[in-house]
Parts: sequence; structure tokens; C-alpha cells
Amino acid sequence: MKLAEKISQRQKNQFSKASPKHSSVGIINLGCARNLVDSQVILGRLKKNGHHLVEVEGADIAIVNTCSFIESAKQESVDVILDLIDLKNKGKLRKIIVAGCLAQRYAKQLADELPEVDAFVGAISIEKERNLPQVLLTPPHFAYVKICESCFNQCSFCAIPKIKGKFSSRKIESVLEEVKLLDAKGTKEVNIIGQDITAYGMDLYREKTLAKLLKQMTTAVQNIEWIRLLYAFPAHVSDELIDVMANEEKICRYIDMPLQHISDRILKDMNRNISKEETIRLIEKIKKKIPQGILRTTFIVGFPGETDEEFNELLKFVKEFRFERVGVFVYSKEEDTPAFDLRGQVPDKIKKERLDILMREQQKISKEVQESFIGRELDVLIDEKQRNDEGVYLGRSEYDAPDVDGIVYVHSQKKLQPGDLVHVRITDAFEYDLSGETVR
Repeated sequence: MKLAEKISQRQKNQFSKASPKHSSVGIINLGCARNLVDSQVILGRLKKNGHHLVEVEGADIAIVNTCSFIESAKQESVDVILDLIDLKNKGKLRKIIVAGCLAQRYAKQLADELPEVDAFVGAISIEKERNLPQVLLTPPHFAYVKICESCFNQCSFCAIPKIKGKFSSRKIESVLEEVKLLDAKGTKEVNIIGQDITAYGMDLYREKTLAKLLKQMTTAVQNIEWIRLLYAFPAHVSDELIDVMANEEKICRYIDMPLQHISDRILKDMNRNISKEETIRLIEKIKKKIPQGILRTTFIVGFPGETDEEFNELLKFVKEFRFERVGVFVYSKEEDTPAFDLRGQVPDKIKKERLDILMREQQKISKEVQESFIGRELDVLIDEKQRNDEGVYLGRSEYDAPDVDGIVYVHSQKKLQPGDLVHVRITDAFEYDLSGETVR
């Protein structure tokens, strides 16, 4: 038996011991979309084994799928566990299972400090060759498909390789099978996710294989209109991938590419394997090849040793390149990472000041970017009806990922349903959202 199969079987056994047959089970998912897919796999296994899936409030057994990426995520996970323990002490729950990254990273410490928890189950292992049954936690019109696990890079600030282990890709055939199943169900949008999808295939096929996968995917589907790529590592973005994104109509012109910083010294200390000059060349190439595309990125402020000059270099870079979507995080000092022991740790007060400065600048840029959409016509995927507002619906353009970016308020005289793809003329813009009217 292969190691991945042994781990998978061990996880199944742990769930079976903690979850008596035909129990009612509810799950709380924390963290990113990758965690959401893991939660869907957990529920798929439980449903297959005869358990009843319910909301946590009405469950015998509560599962919390935790995150431990940064300190705030760890604290949120602990807070939710404590809330569940309170429910158990009041007799409203019989068992608690803690799963995911926090359990993987701190199982022994948690078991010692939280004896009320009945089982700790680590991170879910990816299956290379077969599809695992899932219970989708997304609306029927969009879904996430995880194509790889862990990260091919070893960034000095990140604990994910320590938590998730060695980078691992699914086989092309396995991914295509899952996407075809979603297509047959009428799914309109598929979000391809992984910690570094641009390294997809480097373990299995000894080369970057994402472009090849996408070419096969676009020809294999009929109902799926949008294929969105999330989490591209800049050092692994190939010319072939850019060309596929530019030429395949079903692929959203949306590049989610965390840059983290632009100072050469900090990029080196972060072990990002890309320089300032290479980063700028890559951005310019993307903008030239995909002129109607938008870039989403993230930056870290307050990395150890970051000087005022280096922060101002980052600020100038943001002003110059005017990214359409930006997230900013303060550096989180994570144990078991190389950056943990770096000299020149930046005080929290300065970190927060730098975050505020960068975000204020980005808010101005974002508003101007949004206003540039006024008068344009966009395809918008309807997510839901606006409550208590007749004829108003909430949707997203191809430039907006679910639960991450803004929304489009769609005014329509015709009744719309979630999953409808409608043409909208934009009439108004806000800092992060747009508003418009259907035109056909």
C-alpha cells in the first residue's frame, strides 16, 4: 500500500472511531478554499458511511476543519473549538472532532490542553489518481477543484510545507474526471485551486503541466463558462500558461498572483526565487498578452528587517502598477519557519501603520479602477437575489473570485436565478463593487 493510501485509510479509521454509525454530523470550515474542498471530502466520506449531515446546531457530532496559516487563523480556530466545547458541556453535542492544519501541526499540545475533544485528525491527503466523494458546500453553479497540495517553493515566512508535507499533484485524468462530473451537473464556474497551481505536474511529470491541463479542460466541458485560476506563484508562471490564458475564452482573464514584496533584499530573504526586475518583466508581459485582464496580488508589510526605504519602494511600486485587486497582510512570525529567527523584527505598531498607508493608497486606486468600468458591458454570473429588494441581484464578473473580491449589483426587470450568466451595462461604481442593468 502506498504512503498516501495508508494516510488516507488512517484518517478514515479515525473518523469511523469518533463517528458512530448513523450519527448526525455537522462541520464548520475555517480558512481558505483549499480547506473548503477538504471539508467537502470529509462530508463525502461521512455520507458514504451512512451519517446524517446537518447544521452544527442540530448535530450529535461537530467537526471543525481548522486553519493555522498565521497567528490570527490559529486564534480563530481555537476560539471555535472552545465554543464547541461549551456546547458539549451544556449537553448540546456528544462529540467534537478537530481536523485540518491546526490538528496536523499541534495535535499533542491540543490533546493535552483540550481533553474535551474526542479526536484530532490531521490535514486531508490528496489522491493522485482517483476522485473522492464530496458533498459540495458551494452553490450548485460554482465549485472549487483542488489540483495539487502543499507548495513547491519554500518561502521563509510560510509554514505550509511543514504542515502539508511534500508538494503533490493529481493526475490530469483525475482532474478532468472531476471537472466533467461538475460540467454534467450544469456547473457554470470552476475555480482551480492549490497553494501553487503553477507548479502543477512538476512532481508527477517533471515539468509544469498546468497549461496542458487547461487546454484539455476547455475542450472537455460544455456547460462550464468560466475556469478561474487561483494562487499562481510568480516564479513559476510560464509563457505557455500566459498564452493559454490569453487565447482560451473559457479561462477568466483574472490572474491571482501573490507577489508579497518588491524589494530585492526582502524577496531574497523571503526565498521567493524571483527578483524585482523579473517581477516587473512578468507583469508587463501579462499586461501586453492579456490587455483586458486584471491582476490580484497580496503583499506582506513588516517582514523582518523591512526598512522605511524598502516599504516606500513597495508603496511606489503599488502606485505605479495600479493593481486592480490587492490584499495586504502584516508579517506574522510563525514558528518552524526560517524567518522566525531573522533579525530586525518590526514592531507591531509600525507594521499596522504600514498596512494602513498601503491600503489607503490601494483604496484610491481601486475606486479609480472601478470607475473605469462605468459604461462598459460585462458578463455577470448571478449568485443570489438581493434580500428585500425586488429586481436586484448579486453577481460577479469574471474579474471577481467568490468570497474574495467585490460583487456586481444587477438590476433586472426579468426574473433571474443563481447560475444565470447575464450581460450587464455598468452604471455606477464603488470602492470594490459595481452596479448595472441587464441589457439582454
